Amino acid sequence: MNEPWVVVLVTLVVLVVLRFLALLALARGEFQRVRLAERALWRVAADRGVAERVRHVLEPPPPPPPPKPSGEPLRLLAVLQRDSRFLDFFMDDINAASDDQVLAFVRKMHPECQASLKDHLELAPVMTDTEGDSVEVPAGFDPSVIRLLGNVTGEPPFRGTLEHRGWRVNAFKLAPPPAGQDEFVVQPAEVHLP
Repeated sequence: MNEPWVVVLVTLVVLVVLRFLALLALARGEFQRVRLAERALWRVAADRGVAERVRHVLEPPPPPPPPKPSGEPLRLLAVLQRDSRFLDFFMDDINAASDDQVLAFVRKMHPECQASLKDHLELAPVMTDTEGDSVEVPAGFDPSVIRLLGNVTGEPPFRGTLEHRGWRVNAFKLAPPPAGQDEFVVQPAEVHLP
């Protein structure tokens, strides 16, 4: 057994057996998986298309970034800011203003906001009864349409007093912004140049 070719041959056989045993151990004794691994090795080596598909399985591309949320809900807020400085009123500190100044601003802002809402929303009350009337809430009511207040026990129908008629938007009439405009900028910064 001093022949070099015998040593090489025994070494190759030992390596093949060790490789097979390692694959068998990785496959947890499932011979079908070992056979599949062998076939995949030869197919990857022989076929560039198969190699690319296997590469995508082993090295998947990074996930795409999450889509930017829609700015559509902000359009009405932008209109209210543009037409009546709605955000300025609620975001600025009014503690330094006198009651007369606040009242004057609200008297000016109220009709402007009302006009903007009427121009861009078709609003209707959820319930047509008069606030303060006794009303019945039927079985199977939609809790997103009617909110029950007070001592809610038992099963519908419920009888109670209408505290607020609610509002429903029947139509939304706001055009999308021009292409390329950032919908998340509700009011652009304004810089006065001399």
